[in-house]
Amino acid sequence: QGRILEKTGLCSQITFGRYVRQGRKLGLDPKLFIQDLQFNKVPVRVYQPKATSDGPRRGILFFHGGGWVFGSLDTYEKVCRYLSRESDSVVVSVQYRLAPEHKYPAAYEDCLNATQHFLQHLEHYGVDPARVIVCGDSAGGNLAAAVSQTLAGSSDLPKLRAQILIYPGLQALDFNLPSYQQNRGVPLLFRERAAFFALLYLNGDALHMQEVLEGSHIPPDLRLKYRKWVSPDNIPEEFKVRGVKPFTPTDFIAEVYETVKRFCEPNLCPLLAEDSVVHQLPESFILTCEYDVLRDDGLLYKKRLEDNGVRVTWYHLEDGFHGIISLYDYCGFSFPSGKRGLDSIVSFLKSL
Repeated sequence: QGRILEKTGLCSQITFGRYVRQGRKLGLDPKLFIQDLQFNKVPVRVYQPKATSDGPRRGILFFHGGGWVFGSLDTYEKVCRYLSRESDSVVVSVQYRLAPEHKYPAAYEDCLNATQHFLQHLEHYGVDPARVIVCGDSAGGNLAAAVSQTLAGSSDLPKLRAQILIYPGLQALDFNLPSYQQNRGVPLLFRERAAFFALLYLNGDALHMQEVLEGSHIPPDLRLKYRKWVSPDNIPEEFKVRGVKPFTPTDFIAEVYETVKRFCEPNLCPLLAEDSVVHQLPESFILTCEYDVLRDDGLLYKKRLEDNGVRVTWYHLEDGFHGIISLYDYCGFSFPSGKRGLDSIVSFLKSL
């Protein structure tokens, strides 16, 4: 496997990408107490406000983005400090294992294990068991949705108060939804890269990327079964104004399906969870960006949650693009709409 990755130049690409995105070590924060720990053998960074508090605080588990391939505690240091300071919450940033070295379900299991550990030790961090939230952006939003679904039916741990999904990737059945067509070449996430990352996470390689993009990886009967949830028909009309063509998948290829059939597992693609799970989910906040291939994943999940009686706060950045939150105060960059997005998350947190 490693050799295939080397031949395609993939290893060097990924190593370089990780280096570029590693983030800088920041100095001490006058308002926060920050420590690196392990929860169930998973490395985490815990941010606790230094100010005294009247009672137990909110607790936030944060899962970073980066296509399950990139990203680290350092990359999201500024975002996590901001959330902790501005919402006066304890934030736990989780360093899950990355693909392609660690394939699905490694990242999901790390996030779940760290969350369960935190839920069992809340009093140690002065956190209110009635106000624990999972939060993540992009691939981290995928992980937050999956963890939230897993814990929805569990009775022996405190119930999650909310989930915050920031332009999450939630399905790998259809890479031709309107947002995929409209934003296929918009940075920071091109259409091809979305399929590439999903395959690296699933299999550790991207061998069938073309077939997956063309839709020949899903059998017609399953496509039909999931059509009630994954379909352009469920996207509000105003999102189809910019050039969208009806899409017909190419002919089904059984051997490709054999290699990717776990795309139908909700722990990998949370949009495919059954209604019986979805209706138990906590109050949700979903942030979408107009110029983002993953926009429609968020819109489809919003509809599923609402159809199942879950309360959803939706925040749409008309001028936003994928990854804008992670660029908050990044190497001197900052986009006003990224700051607006972050502040919308903070005010949602304060309402809990």
